[in-house]
Amino acid sequence: MSQTLFISDLHLSEDTTAIEQGLYRFLEREAHTSRLFLLGDIFEAWIGDDDTSDLALRFAEAMTSVADRGTEIYFTRGNRDFLMGCDYLERFGGQLLDDITVISVCDQPTVIMHGDLLCSDDTDYLQFRALVHNPDWQRDVLSKPLAERRALAKQLRTMSSEASSNKAEDIMDVNASTVAATMSQYGVQRLIHGHTHRPARHPLDAGERIVLGDWTDMGWCLRERDNQLLLEQFPT
Repeated sequence: MSQTLFISDLHLSEDTTAIEQGLYRFLEREAHTSRLFLLGDIFEAWIGDDDTSDLALRFAEAMTSVADRGTEIYFTRGNRDFLMGCDYLERFGGQLLDDITVISVCDQPTVIMHGDLLCSDDTDYLQFRALVHNPDWQRDVLSKPLAERRALAKQLRTMSSEASSNKAEDIMDVNASTVAATMSQYGVQRLIHGHTHRPARHPLDAGERIVLGDWTDMGWCLRERDNQLLLEQFPT
């Protein structure tokens, strides 16, 4: 039985061994998956496709096993792993998606994305996002030694945590007008995203917005099977 799975916001690092192993167990259980969509922040930080860390190696090996079963793997960059590129994904046949992509889900055109672009009230973050997505900025960073990039990633994580602690909760959630404008622009009645760590299914006048959850001691996925969509939580 074929199915599609959507996951996001695992924030994998060398400090999240339990979540990482939970991911691999989950994927082993879901052996009949035809499509796997990784909608960003799979890694807590990504310093470049030439990363030589054990985590990068383990993840690539696990995804190779998934791909060898016939699963198509798709990756959308998040605000943590925005430096993910095609070179790393090609190790296991993964495909890099645009920030906003339209696919068919339950025979209906659907927007999938990480979700940070929907948080349009957080203007400070959007300015930072524009900087780190600038090709010149990325080329400069990726030209630096791995050790220097690791230090930069740690610095950016600290800055992000400090900034988030000083922001109102509603600023870091999606803007309803931006959601509606995005769905209208792409002509869809369904939108799937992560980023906000507020898993839920939101009925809208124009359809539905589905939010994936972040992984801790519990994991989250959205499952498409038999023309149905199920938002599921499970122990990792």
